[in-house]
Amino acid sequence: MYLKMSCNCPLTTSAGPTLASTCGGSSFMLFMGLLEVFLRSQCDLEDPCNRPAPPSSVNTRYDFVVIGGGSAGATVAARLSEEPRFSVLLLEAGLDEPTGTQIPSFFFNFIGSDIDWQYTTESEDEACLNKEHKKCYWPRGKVLGGTSVMNGMMYMRGSRKDYDDWAKLGNVGWSYRDVLPFFIRSEDNQQVNSMDYGYHGIGGPLTVMQFPYHPPLSTSLLEAGKELGYDTVDLNGRTHTGFAIAQTTSRNGSRLSTARAFLRPARNRPNLHIMLNSTATKILFDENNRAVGVEFLHDGMMKHVSVAKEVIVSGGAVNSPQILLNSGIGSRDELNTVGVPVVRDLPGVGKNLHNHVAYALTFTINDTDTTPLNWATAMEYLLFRDGLMSGTGISEVTAMINTKYANPKEDHPDVQLIFGGYLADCAETGMVGEKKGANRSIYVIPTILHPKSRGYLRLRNNDPLSKPLIYPKYLTHPDDSAALVEAVKFSIRLTETQALKRYGFELDRTPVKNCEHLKFGCDAYWECAIRHDTAPENHQAGSCKMGPPDDPMAVVDNQLRVRGVRGVRVADTSIMPRVTSGNTNAPAIMIGERAADFIKKTWIG
Repeated sequence: MYLKMSCNCPLTTSAGPTLASTCGGSSFMLFMGLLEVFLRSQCDLEDPCNRPAPPSSVNTRYDFVVIGGGSAGATVAARLSEEPRFSVLLLEAGLDEPTGTQIPSFFFNFIGSDIDWQYTTESEDEACLNKEHKKCYWPRGKVLGGTSVMNGMMYMRGSRKDYDDWAKLGNVGWSYRDVLPFFIRSEDNQQVNSMDYGYHGIGGPLTVMQFPYHPPLSTSLLEAGKELGYDTVDLNGRTHTGFAIAQTTSRNGSRLSTARAFLRPARNRPNLHIMLNSTATKILFDENNRAVGVEFLHDGMMKHVSVAKEVIVSGGAVNSPQILLNSGIGSRDELNTVGVPVVRDLPGVGKNLHNHVAYALTFTINDTDTTPLNWATAMEYLLFRDGLMSGTGISEVTAMINTKYANPKEDHPDVQLIFGGYLADCAETGMVGEKKGANRSIYVIPTILHPKSRGYLRLRNNDPLSKPLIYPKYLTHPDDSAALVEAVKFSIRLTETQALKRYGFELDRTPVKNCEHLKFGCDAYWECAIRHDTAPENHQAGSCKMGPPDDPMAVVDNQLRVRGVRGVRVADTSIMPRVTSGNTNAPAIMIGERAADFIKKTWIG
């Protein structure tokens, strides 16, 4: 297929609106088609030399079966296969990552594609009110590498207090001091000398570095932060408050998904098999509630495989609870309603679902200092892995700031700022960038980091291939909307700083639909706006919550073992009691590292 890169190079996360504009004309499509041909010839992007092929015939029995090859699952499978005495099967519902996903500037173009599960929530009461049927869109990666193949590549661990709070909730061994070594274990930081000493690693499989290309506006945003009292810092180091050009999961100007980082180096291990296009439908148990196998659909045929030791569920915050529920683990009443036989009555499965929530502010700027997307730009990337295509523009900038509801002394900011907007001139001819006028759109996207609203998901029916019913319940807790309104006002102040004056930031004052009756810019207006044009982030968490034995809604214990059954663990963001402060890809990888460590200690000491 053609790579659907827009002429303005969309530079946002899923929190923002669709920023892509369509460059018309067959010449542009020809340009993009030819560009894809050239990209496929790049061995480091296409990976024809390294691509692991699924086994021609799967074994009938494995020590471990990992369900889901995403950020955590790829990590778990690769780490377990380091032990030659273990046999490991990784089941992934999607296929391998497309070539175009390796290009940082293309990152937004695969949302809504065939590597996206394309989830939509059920109708919301307090949020997404202007969306069709009041439903929010939840992109999640259906591909080897999971959402690490289609995210903005930002490497953010969260704050010290995130993990210390998990430990205070009764999850022994999950304090910041406990988890930091597992972040460091994964990391191969290419800029370690410019980062805070003692917080980063080298030599791990996961390359972490800033993109090679930085638009001038990125630096100006950092200067604007300083005017408002926020230093430029290493947000994965000593402090978690401030502005930064983010560290990313990239290597030499291309994306580094967990498939490339963890699975490619393990491709020749005889004890690791990877089955693509294989959707797990349920875990099989014996009469003692011990996992003995996994049933899955592969290329349209139902198959099953026996498990000698453990099943590790790493489907993410949507698929992991769905798999447990389809396997008979969940609320007895809810399972009875859809006709799924109960294996273990565990009411917390699918509950505690939450996500970061955002609102996208639109500004125009008068800056015309952009780079055309043309053959010169493409060749700069193809030859040197540099230039326009080697980054995500101002989406590389992020900030952790405090509203009046946060305590600055705790170093636990309650808002993350995300940025997006135009980077390239339109290249309709495929040869020459063409200016479209002086004004360009920029987005500032304040995001609530500590949402108090909680939702849930349930099975739609007893068909394991049906998408679950997802009820996020965004903004149902009043503290969430109050903090987001304050974050919106801070974002506007940021654009009024001296550092950004030369860009001529102008807020789009077009009233949000259904908020026209309120005075533009007052608190009541902004509350109306965030409820109608809600922008959920892609940081879903909590639906298989980790908790102590006295927590009736806990699904897994502090070693990620599912309560009430034997031989099943969950390893992904669904185990988070509370979502971490920031992007969740790095924490998901850390959780995968911890799960593999727990398993190795269980079986080999």
